[in-house]
Amino acid sequence: MLPDYLPDLFVALSQRFGLLITGGLAVLTFTPIGRLSLYRKPSRKVFIFQTLLFGLFGILGTYTGNSVFKSYANLRAMGVITAGLFGGPAMGLGAGLIAGGHRYLIDIGGFSAAPCALATILEGLAAGLIRGRLGGYPLNWRYAGAIALVGETAHMGLVLLMARPFFEAVELVRIISGPMIVINTVGSALFVELLAMQMRLRDKRDSSQVQRILDIANRTVGYLRSGLNAESAAATAQIIYELAPMAAVDITSREQVLAHVGVGADHHLTGHPIHTKATKKVLEEGGGDGVFVRGRSAIACDVENCPLTEAIIMPLRQSSRTVGCLKLYGTDEQPLDNTRFELAKGLADLFSTQLELEEIQIKNQLLAHAEIRRLQAQINPHFLFNSLNTIASFCRTAPQQARELLLDLASYMRQSLDSSRGFIPFAEELIRVRSYISIEKARFGDRISYEENVSSDAEFWLMPPLIIQPLVENGVKHGVLGREEGGVVRLTAAVHEDVLYVTVEDDGVGMTAADIAMLLAPENHNGEHLGEGIGLRNCNSRLAHLFGPEHGLSIESELGRGSMVRLSIPRIPASSAALEPKLNF
Repeated sequence: MLPDYLPDLFVALSQRFGLLITGGLAVLTFTPIGRLSLYRKPSRKVFIFQTLLFGLFGILGTYTGNSVFKSYANLRAMGVITAGLFGGPAMGLGAGLIAGGHRYLIDIGGFSAAPCALATILEGLAAGLIRGRLGGYPLNWRYAGAIALVGETAHMGLVLLMARPFFEAVELVRIISGPMIVINTVGSALFVELLAMQMRLRDKRDSSQVQRILDIANRTVGYLRSGLNAESAAATAQIIYELAPMAAVDITSREQVLAHVGVGADHHLTGHPIHTKATKKVLEEGGGDGVFVRGRSAIACDVENCPLTEAIIMPLRQSSRTVGCLKLYGTDEQPLDNTRFELAKGLADLFSTQLELEEIQIKNQLLAHAEIRRLQAQINPHFLFNSLNTIASFCRTAPQQARELLLDLASYMRQSLDSSRGFIPFAEELIRVRSYISIEKARFGDRISYEENVSSDAEFWLMPPLIIQPLVENGVKHGVLGREEGGVVRLTAAVHEDVLYVTVEDDGVGMTAADIAMLLAPENHNGEHLGEGIGLRNCNSRLAHLFGPEHGLSIESELGRGSMVRLSIPRIPASSAALEPKLNF
């Protein structure tokens, strides 16, 4: 017959396991060190602290128990089993050693200290080992309940095996086995399931936040490529205001408001000076990771009765300089929260990175255009000198031809001087090639023949300027003019599967493999080009930089048989025709 107080033991343990679960969940889900994730491996320090927390819950499980017959009916299993299922064998064993060691070393009464301590350690370790074997999502209430059921049953067996005198062990097990097995089984299952639910809710909230940031980033990236200005700021602020509802969104430079959408737009005007002292302070001091200010006095707008009562102010940085601020505003009716703070922080980091990339892109473009200018400086003077001499020789003997050559030279030079604008149609590059060939044919006569086979769809294909003419020039100078009788240079261009394929070939003197390697040789450590082939080397590097190495130059040649140079250019959207911006030099 069971003792009269056994129902009271059930009730007491049930009440206390509820308190333990509530307190445990609060610590594990809301404190910084207790925030858990099954998908990110914690640092060693965090792992140790989390193990200590679960061990502490095991100790609390002892103290929330009831003293029964020189021992304790306890709830230690809940903490150590959850530790094992969450963190694996090391965390389960660690929590078990903490809770079980406390049970053994601290004199809290009872002759069953050793078997109870051992059972706690084994339950934590077993849960960790099972987590390792199961994989997938281990925080499953069924696993926790099964482990607790088996573990607490084994716990009672250890008490019978190890506790002495034996008849007292039997009496203890008779009294506490039912409540401990039932409450620990139910409690472990419930604790694990509630923790899993809390983690799933947080993960869902975090994923929603990440998705919102990505949506905003995807829609704003096109505007921020042009830098931080009134136009890009207005579009960005409007997108944020639409996708993350709040009272107002504001973007500033260091001196003035670039955009303000929402409440307060009647006095936070675009192009006007910044009104709030809080913003000026962030701009002056750098702002760190941003500030969250509450109250009109903290915002310190210089317009009386401004309706904005809260502000999240994030600095926008470029090359370690604070160049502006992203601000989210709240009102009494639409207050801000920590979720909005994290959103603003993520967006400010993304925008700052985009501004950094935009600055790097401009620097790269300046370098690329400087390289084109250097190429022109090395090619044009020599070509211009020879062309003018040729035209001068025709002025008396063939004035009409001299006039045509002057027009060709003018066209050629105009294309050269305009080569720093963006992508151009292939037809414009053909004009440059034809002008060059006309001038060279006037100089060398029948030694140069030129053939052209360009499909109609290729003529409108967008491409970087000053790519084809250097290849044709190379075929003339280093190919056909190397033979006394001259030869033919052929230009072929056609579009296939959204890629323009261009071939320039000649039947000149040809080259060895070493010659080809020299033509495409990189700069030496002094920044000087090795050997000749400046034009080919420049074309190859620009194509590889813009479209990838697979679109660079491919050269085939054989001594005495001529050379062939191939390249390819993928389709460039018309909206990207100014990808290399129009820079004035």
